[in-house]
Amino acid sequence: MSNKNIDHIDRQILAALQQDATLSQRELAEKIGMSQNACWRRLRALNASGILQGSRAVVDRHKLGLDLVVFVMLRTRHHSADWLAGFRRHVLAIPEVVDFHRISGDYDYQLKVVTEDMAGYDRVYQHLIDGIELDSVTSYFAMEAIAEARALPL
Repeated sequence: MSNKNIDHIDRQILAALQQDATLSQRELAEKIGMSQNACWRRLRALNASGILQGSRAVVDRHKLGLDLVVFVMLRTRHHSADWLAGFRRHVLAIPEVVDFHRISGDYDYQLKVVTEDMAGYDRVYQHLIDGIELDSVTSYFAMEAIAEARALPL
């Protein structure tokens, strides 16, 4: 199943699940206006194709004391496949890194770090630079989250 095979019903299913992944199959079928069996077949196809990849709970980070969001911009002189593989493993071992992108422009990588406070970020920073040669690390501290984890545009 590719994007070409996704029709308006599949998009409705995906949009509904992005809003509330706890919907039962019956509730989802009713919401979309189709039978449970037809809905189940479409869900199975969306899962099998990899378009639908499980579900996650939306957690209020503030209620857990995770009040600091930092966007970390990294620049490196190393671009070999071996270095990149080790760098990826190193960064992905840091649980506070919730997003990790290789980007173009003035920097090579962007991380989104979520932690409790500045001391928590300093621990992440120390772990990040430990044993990995980076050219520069620039941190931007979020003042306010206007929109986070928005649904994909369908």
